[in-house]
Amino acid sequence: MYALVEFKGKQYKAEKGALLKVDRIDAEVGSAVNIDSVLLVSGDTVSVGAPYVQGASVKAVVENHGKDKKIIVFKYMPKKDYRRKKGHRQQYSYIRIQDIVGA
Repeated sequence: MYALVEFKGKQYKAEKGALLKVDRIDAEVGSAVNIDSVLLVSGDTVSVGAPYVQGASVKAVVENHGKDKKIIVFKYMPKKDYRRKKGHRQQYSYIRIQDIVGA
């Protein structure tokens, strides 16, 4: 059984017990997160929402927070003495899927 969920503008495939790496959420480690925007639920039958499945939700728990590797952003214009160098580290959270409700 799995569900396709939309969380913070991105879509994820959620299975019971799976660990998802999502954009950082403002929640303590160990706190519960409820995701109501379920696009599809697959169990014995497949339920497809328009756009969301009514009464379906996914329950998850925040496991950890962290940062990705640094990405270098370099802008350059030849012959114009224009060079800009920046770094960016995306913050993320790991959530563990506990249950899929409404299957």
